[in-house]
Amino acid sequence: MNAEEFFAWQLGQDGLYELVDGVPVPHIKMMTGASTQHDQVTVNIIATLHPQLRGSGCRPTTDDIVLRTSIATLRRPDITVECGERVRDNYESRAPRLVVEVLSPSTSSVDRFRKLDEYRCHPTLRGILLVETRFPSVLLYRHVEDSWPAETYEALTDIIDLPEIGARLALSDIYDAVAFEPGRGPA
Repeated sequence: MNAEEFFAWQLGQDGLYELVDGVPVPHIKMMTGASTQHDQVTVNIIATLHPQLRGSGCRPTTDDIVLRTSIATLRRPDITVECGERVRDNYESRAPRLVVEVLSPSTSSVDRFRKLDEYRCHPTLRGILLVETRFPSVLLYRHVEDSWPAETYEALTDIIDLPEIGARLALSDIYDAVAFEPGRGPA
């Protein structure tokens, strides 16, 4: 299936799918849904970014909007920050600047390896955030020249500067109202 066939097919489905190497694959969250931890972190990030991005030409989107990582692969990051002109009735991010994957035990290995490699190849992406839900930990991969060095944030007092989109994320905001696994939370 190509992307256009996929979009037409997806409209008739009950749940969200990704297109992986030309084959529709159920979006992992479709199998079980998002946990309350995953959902709370996702909502917190969108709620924190939205007021900072208002009027800037950038906006956060949910996993309803796909990101094309190759000619035959369309992914659904938990959050994408799209910058540029808004196109009405479009299902695809045209100028993504930042993607956020909120990690769950069921998605962690795909997000940390396969998707990370795919996202690094996207021409307009400048940042990739991998956000843990079981304990406070955020990895930021920032595009610097021809590399993607990782920055680690683990203290709830840490602030992630994102000049690529003109915003900041405090870990205390990301993890607001999140209950960590026993023994895994902040000291």
